[in-house]
This record gives sequence, C-alpha cells and structure tokens, in this order.
Amino acid sequence: MRKFSGVIAAAVREGVSDIHITGAHPVVFRKNGQIQQERAIKWTHAEVDALVRILLTPRQIQILRREWSVDLAVTIQHVRLRLNVFNTTRGLSLAIRLLPGVIPTIQRLNLHPSLQQIAELQSGLVLVCGATGTGKSTTIAAIIDEINRSRSAHIVTLEDPIEYRFTSKQSFMEQRELGTHMPSFEKGLLDVLREDPDVIVVGELREPEVMRLTLNAAESGHLVIASLHATNAEDALHRLCNSFPMEAQEEIRYQIASTLSWIVVQQLIFHERFGFRVPLLSILRGNNSVKGMIRENKLFQIESAIQIGKSDGMYSMERYLKEYLSSKDSFYPPAENFLPSEEASREVIYHSPLLDGDTESAAPKPKKASADEKSVIFLHPEDDAEKHFMIDEKATVDELIAQIRDSGKFKE
Repeated sequence: MRKFSGVIAAAVREGVSDIHITGAHPVVFRKNGQIQQERAIKWTHAEVDALVRILLTPRQIQILRREWSVDLAVTIQHVRLRLNVFNTTRGLSLAIRLLPGVIPTIQRLNLHPSLQQIAELQSGLVLVCGATGTGKSTTIAAIIDEINRSRSAHIVTLEDPIEYRFTSKQSFMEQRELGTHMPSFEKGLLDVLREDPDVIVVGELREPEVMRLTLNAAESGHLVIASLHATNAEDALHRLCNSFPMEAQEEIRYQIASTLSWIVVQQLIFHERFGFRVPLLSILRGNNSVKGMIRENKLFQIESAIQIGKSDGMYSMERYLKEYLSSKDSFYPPAENFLPSEEASREVIYHSPLLDGDTESAAPKPKKASADEKSVIFLHPEDDAEKHFMIDEKATVDELIAQIRDSGKFKE
C-alpha cells in the first residue's frame, strides 16, 4: 500500500487522469490525453495480487472470482479513485481513474442552466440518460450538490460504486454503496422509504424490480433522480415500459405519467472551435401533453412533443446544438473540472464492527422446545445429501440410540 499510495500522490502532483498497473510491466499513466510509461516503476505479479487483496472487500473478491473483473471506488491519500480490476495475460490488471475532489457545478460542466431548476423540485421522477462514459454520473452529482447547497433536504443516494463523496451543507447527505452498505438496489429502495428521505438518487435502473420500486418511490411524493442507458427520451420510456410483462405495462405507463418531471439525454461531442468535448443534451419536460402521450401509449409522438415544446424548456439535440452550443462564446475546459485533487470531504469512511464477526453468536438463540415438540437431529453434515429425522425429546438416551441404529444412519 505504501508503494501504491506513493504512485497516487505523484499522479495528483503531475495532473494524471488515469493509471494502469499490471504485473511485470512499467506503470502506465495518462496525462493530457496521452499514454505514457514510467519505466522506473514496475510491479511484480505477486505485488499486484497483494495490492488487489488489500483493496477489495471479501464480497468484491468473490465477484472477481466469478466474473473475472470487478468495479469499485476507494479513497487513497484523500483522493477518490474509481477502479476496474480485470484478468489479462499478465494476470490481474488495474485501471484507475482519479476523480476530482470537488464536484463540478452545472455551470462548470457546460450544461444548460435550466438544469438548476431540477434542484427546486419537491417531488417527481428525473431520468438522466445516455451511453456509458457520457457523464451521466457527474451530471447527477452536480444536480445533487446544487440541492445540497441551496435547500434543506434529506438526500439518500444508492450507488454502485460511490464515485463522488458529498459533505452535508444545507442538506443532510447519506450515501449507500451496493455490496458495502446494502445487498441490492431492491433492498436499498425498500429501506430508503423508511429513512425519512426528501430526495432519493438511484445509481442506475437495470432490473424491472428496481424500476418498479423507483416508480413507487416517486409516486409516494419524493424527488427521485436516476440514470438509465437510453439514446433518446422515447427509448428511455420504452425501456421502462417494456421491462415489465404486457399485462403490467398500462399500470407502469400511468405511474410514469403521474411522476415524470424531466428526461435529460446526454452525449459528448467534440467542439472544433474550442478543441474539447462538451455535453450535447436532449431535454424532455413532463407537461400535460407529454403525460397524455405516455398514458395513451403514443410514445412515437414524444420526439414531436420535444420539437414543439420550446416554450416549456424542451430541446431536441439538433436545436440544442444550434441554439445553445453554437451560440455560446466560451466553455469551461474539462481538464480544469476533472483535474485530480484531494477530496473536499474529510469525513472518515467507517465500517461498524457490529456488521462483522461470528454470525452464530450474533444470531438469535433458538427457544427451548416444549415437551410436546419434536427436535431435528442432523447426521453427517459433510455428506452432500441432507440426512435428518425427527426424535421425541421425552425419549431416554437408550431409546434415542436404538432409534438412530434402526434408521440405518448410525456410524460407529
């Protein structure tokens, strides 16, 4: 860990965005978009294995063994890191992204200023959509931090993994990570409604049950912000509806229609005039017309609703490019926003020892059976087949031994 911590500290000083570590090979850095090798620093295969064993939790090691790769986020030297550990011809390799310690604002991310209105919502469903690597998580983090700065609310995030760590400002922030603080998104969503939330953030909608529970949370009067893989607003709505059986889709459409506030679809495009990538958005607002289309299953009309919804703050990507991106005189360079730095949060990441230890001693002790109850004796638990039979607690020891011998399961 000392060697790894030194590499991270040096990377922050040099403005490195990514680090690659693999066995018997020089450490590789990415700086200003260019790959560079540091031949003076090399890890043996055994050192890489030892590092992975330290960084990963037992659950993450199980995922690595099952899937041959695992994603996680950790804080080293007060720097937040997002890691992917995967198997290669050199054994285990680590791809490490250094995250900025300060969450960029909506303005600094070059997003449309209307997204700040999401922070004013008291309830409803907000979907941030796009392909992998288009900045969905960072956009959501900027929106959440806007709420955190601007009003008093209880914000609970359910993430996989936690990338940006928040410090409570005007709001009370609590973050839960899949596999570390909750066994599944389903359990997290069932829990969160009992935790007095005002704002619920769901890292990603993948499974039908997670989608159903997310819609239920929005329908119960909370502001729910979630990410979804979709290329446009119509695709996002189809993905939500088609994840359920046909007989349930009408009910789901009514839930979506009653809760939908925003669908933001995000891409990143290269801006030739400035020489870096900027977000290209499509924005759908949940007005009465859009809600009616969803209820009546006329999702093919959604794109038309965006085209004619200019007065409601809607944008197609074509109009967004023409009327917003092309008209701006300046943008914040992404290199400034995503420059690796120490985390602003200094809160200790704490794991309660009550969640560890001997599960048998922690489990409730079984009550003593009454005189009329039977007990179960398990024999030879090492066998594959479970062998058990019922005995009468009133029986004497000799009677029990005779009963076992007669059963044919007795071993000398």
